[in-house]
Amino acid sequence: MHDLNHGRIVVTGGAGLIGSAVIWALNRRGLEDILVVDRLDSSEKWRHLVPLRFADCLDADDFAARMAQGRSLGDISTIVHLGACSSTTERDTGYLLENNFEYTKNLAHWAVEHRARFVYASSAATYGALEAELSDELDLRALRPLNAYGYSKHLFDLYASGTRLSEHICGLKYFNVFGPNEDHKGEMRSIVHKAYGQIREAGSVRLFKSYRPEYRDGEQRRDFIYIKDAVAMTLHLAESDAVGLYNVGSGSTHTWLELVRPIFHALELPERIEFVEMPNELRGKYQYYTCARVDRLRATGYDRPVTPLADAVTDYVTNYLAPQRTLELTDAPIAAPLKAPS
Repeated sequence: MHDLNHGRIVVTGGAGLIGSAVIWALNRRGLEDILVVDRLDSSEKWRHLVPLRFADCLDADDFAARMAQGRSLGDISTIVHLGACSSTTERDTGYLLENNFEYTKNLAHWAVEHRARFVYASSAATYGALEAELSDELDLRALRPLNAYGYSKHLFDLYASGTRLSEHICGLKYFNVFGPNEDHKGEMRSIVHKAYGQIREAGSVRLFKSYRPEYRDGEQRRDFIYIKDAVAMTLHLAESDAVGLYNVGSGSTHTWLELVRPIFHALELPERIEFVEMPNELRGKYQYYTCARVDRLRATGYDRPVTPLADAVTDYVTNYLAPQRTLELTDAPIAAPLKAPS
């Protein structure tokens, strides 16, 4: 087992959705020797760092340069690498490969060379158009990502496997993560965040129509995972000896209707849902069903239940979106451990 209490913890993408929540969870454990690495652009994501506690903060390029130059960065024992361009519509493939592939490759080699625990974000986008219970044990060479973002993540997974680097590091295939601190993500925000804004503005939610007869409008299905659960899984794997790739998802599937209805309930408003045409360019790439198989995650000893979707959406809306709050140190996870205290 890896002890997060010893040595400095680096969190790249530390101001982002998952990164800031990881720091929040570490702070709740009393851990503050954290180096935040990110690119603080013109967005407002810097606000996510305000209530958090950490030792230092570096620009991502500065951090990479200091590593390459062998300059001291503290006694680093753990790297949680979440920094990446996560836009599924980004068309500059060269930028994606430099930012998501080359950067990850250099950081992973540095971590292994310096005997630091390395946990990194892969993505469920690497599965491409597969519609099934998606297994993290599938042959990587058989996967066909649908966009350049997914390919940039897939390429590193392939590289790590081919060089046997994967025998020393742990990759996390995040599914549809939603929760506080995603306001900076623009079109990459979750449907919960977008729907909340639509309801506040117009009193209704717009969802894409279904173009397949086996799925009625709004009944396309996804594996949605609340940020508090995703972070609990992330830190569990960081503390474990797990290597290779692991799905980070709920292990269940819900419809878009099941996702947005709790928003109306939390706001005590009547349900008003409109179905709109899907852009032609998306129709051939749209997945109607995703579900993470989490057997391997459970086999590592992760025994917490996943927060029920309606409870997660309600927590997000009432405690963060409506009051316009970021994650605070006093905020607690809302899922309880499966095992009763001994």
